[in-house]
Amino acid sequence: MVDVTEVGDPPDWLTAAEIGMWQAFRNGSVYDLRTHDTVVDDPHGGHPWGPERTVRARILCMLLLDGPPPLSGRVSSLKLQGLQIIGVMDLAGGVVDPYVEMKGCRFEKEILLPEARFSTLRMVDCSIPRLEGARLHTEGDLHLPRCRLHNGMRLSDAHIGTDLLLNQAIVYRDRRGRSIMADGLNVGQDLQAEMMESHGELSLRGAQVGVSLSLRGSHLANPYGRRALNAPQLTVERSLYLTPASLGNTLQTGGTPARGTRIQRFECQGGLRLDDGRFGDAVDLDQARFALENDQELSLRRIQTPELRFTCERPRRGQVVLSGAKVVNLVDKSTSWPGVGGLRLGGFTYENLVPRGSFPLSRRIEWVSAATAEYNPEPYEKLATVLRTTGEDADAREVLLAKQRRRRETLPLAGKLWGYAQDWTVAYGYRPGRAAVWMAVLWAVSAFAFAHAPHPSLKGEEHPDWNAALFALDLLLPVIDLGQDGYWRMSGPWQWASTTLILLGWILATTVAAGATRMLRRG
Repeated sequence: MVDVTEVGDPPDWLTAAEIGMWQAFRNGSVYDLRTHDTVVDDPHGGHPWGPERTVRARILCMLLLDGPPPLSGRVSSLKLQGLQIIGVMDLAGGVVDPYVEMKGCRFEKEILLPEARFSTLRMVDCSIPRLEGARLHTEGDLHLPRCRLHNGMRLSDAHIGTDLLLNQAIVYRDRRGRSIMADGLNVGQDLQAEMMESHGELSLRGAQVGVSLSLRGSHLANPYGRRALNAPQLTVERSLYLTPASLGNTLQTGGTPARGTRIQRFECQGGLRLDDGRFGDAVDLDQARFALENDQELSLRRIQTPELRFTCERPRRGQVVLSGAKVVNLVDKSTSWPGVGGLRLGGFTYENLVPRGSFPLSRRIEWVSAATAEYNPEPYEKLATVLRTTGEDADAREVLLAKQRRRRETLPLAGKLWGYAQDWTVAYGYRPGRAAVWMAVLWAVSAFAFAHAPHPSLKGEEHPDWNAALFALDLLLPVIDLGQDGYWRMSGPWQWASTTLILLGWILATTVAAGATRMLRRG
């Protein structure tokens, strides 16, 4: 009969540190080898750790994959603090049932977790050369806060059952220039990467997040390639936050930090791509900073979200692209948008404008103009439609007038001259009151002038009484006959004056008709 007290005892060939870890695993207790000297215990520092706090990675793997049974009344788990793990920790394809938590540990070589399955995996403030976790599956959380990964990490097609935490992690690029490769990642609840540093491309192509994705206060930099964040076809069920964080507590959107609180903004040095993304609540860029090169973009092509909060700092270079995007509420600031050549809005649709701070109509027209390096009527018409929907008809007419003036710049000389005529007279039909003013002015001036003109009769005794005002009005109004024009002869300069008045009348009538047609078509 086997003595049950001997089952699960550590092998004789383990080191003292490994025996202690073995026993702590069976007991489910924390195995802590820290000296409590902050300099010595820093896993990212240069102070060497001796054999008294070093264990082999294969012993960890043995405990996790085929470890001894727990002590009676206990639950086995691996909880380590302040250990150095030498060798490759290879759990690829393995099924790990025990709870795993490592804090302040130092790994000599990479961690291999492709296609491994965990209940929950927590590594906090650890130094890790590289983490390979393609198709990793966890039932619960994957936590990597404050970890430093010196050659990047891969989580392609990984499935995280609840939360993925990367808060305050520092991730350096791999040999391909990527810091985090997480294409196809699926996170059941929140993905939090607040105040994280990414040195290389953070790739989230086709990733799905069940609740929110937070990059509050993070710093993404990729001087080695075009994009610092590459996340086309990203799906976030609630909100994407590229907003500030306070050092100590996360600064909620719209909140006011306590006095003296240090705020860290989201910064992106390199291009950002969210093309074809779907966001259930909002994309929030409040106070974000984008440092782009001339050939880089803040690309939001074809995104769909109920609310876009474009209240970031104005990018000094590069382009902001919203072509084909669809949002319900556009929350923005006049100081956030780039100038001419830095903005593209082709096919961008929105239903409501919610400006923060002063955003006069003239600046809004400049916003549209900046997005159309070459004349494109669509952004003007979309803005006019939104303004008209909210009852701002006068502003809508001003936008459409700006559209006609912009179009005029593309026309040949004859078209430009005709455009100026329409603009000066009736403002392309968007200021109909001008027609009455011009008519009144021309009528008054010509009536006064013709009152002093000689007017011999053309038909002898058969003529009406001379009336200079009616004669001027008869010349000014085309088509309409007031019974004065055909009875009097104008000669010399007066003949030229009457001819000029007829021409002005026709021009004025034509421009009024063109404006009326445009307004009817618009209605």
